Amino acid sequence: MVERGSHEGATDDVDAVTREVLTASRLLVAVSARSLSAVEDRVTLPQFRMLVVLSTRGASKLVALAEFLHVAPSTAMRMVDRLIAAGLADRQVNPDNRRETLLRLTPEGRRTVEEVTARRRAEIAAIVERLGPEQRLVLIGALAAFNEAGAEPSAPAADTELSPLGWE
Repeated sequence: MVERGSHEGATDDVDAVTREVLTASRLLVAVSARSLSAVEDRVTLPQFRMLVVLSTRGASKLVALAEFLHVAPSTAMRMVDRLIAAGLADRQVNPDNRRETLLRLTPEGRRTVEEVTARRRAEIAAIVERLGPEQRLVLIGALAAFNEAGAEPSAPAADTELSPLGWE
């Protein structure tokens, strides 16, 4: 059994890696929850995820959103209705097909995503600053490989002009 802090022989131990990733995911969920605390009266974590998807993918059809979020269309519709009621999203007619409706962020929805993401980025940066330079390099490689294995696109650097959200 590999104890925390002792990683000798753990290079090919799927269980040890899984335990550490689960621990890291708890930390990241806690950071996410804290970053949402200022808007928790209006947005749940799943709703925020939908806002992030709309901010990164742009205006989208409900079915595409549901597929991307791995939820039923009826669940996505309820989430959208709540976001619209909160003034964070709205519907528009698809200019390419007037029979379709697209969902998009409102300016308030975009501001909400940017503010929550900025708080999250700052808290994660504070945690990463406590690591030594070699630990940071190891973490970059490990997380890049993990993200690639999970088919998650890489976020650009904080100073990249692509998006204040941290995504392309």
